[in-house]
Amino acid sequence: MLRTLRRSAAVAGSCAAALGLGIVLAAGSPAVAASHGVKTDPNGRFTAEEIHHFLEGFYGNHGPRPWEREHLVSDYLKERIAQTPDYDLLLCAQNEPRDIEVGEVTTAQSARVGWATITTYWGQGSPSSFTAYVDLDASRPIQLLNVDCATPEG
Repeated sequence: MLRTLRRSAAVAGSCAAALGLGIVLAAGSPAVAASHGVKTDPNGRFTAEEIHHFLEGFYGNHGPRPWEREHLVSDYLKERIAQTPDYDLLLCAQNEPRDIEVGEVTTAQSARVGWATITTYWGQGSPSSFTAYVDLDASRPIQLLNVDCATPEG
């Protein structure tokens, strides 16, 4: 009986959380809303397609907006960002790019991460590239885990 009550309370809490999440998603970023509308893989992980869609929404054409920076970035990455106040770690740059392109997504099931090369285009200069990492665990809202500003190989 106690187990049934706990399960009922957990289900009710999950429903309330889902309702709250739905409200947040409706008011939030298209990338987040879209990532929750697509089916994850059978093991409860985000797919390469979902990650690509998330990264395209997150970065947009000129970089993440304040909402994405606040709500779609891991705490670890937020700490790293705080250590570079004169440098935009999410873009690996100091300025806003003219355009951004998200490359092909790779997923490593055993490492539980997916990543893609992000290419930023600037006025007359050469494009720059860096790698963005996303958690595959679809039991939590999708978010940017880390950024590696080193130019990807290949």
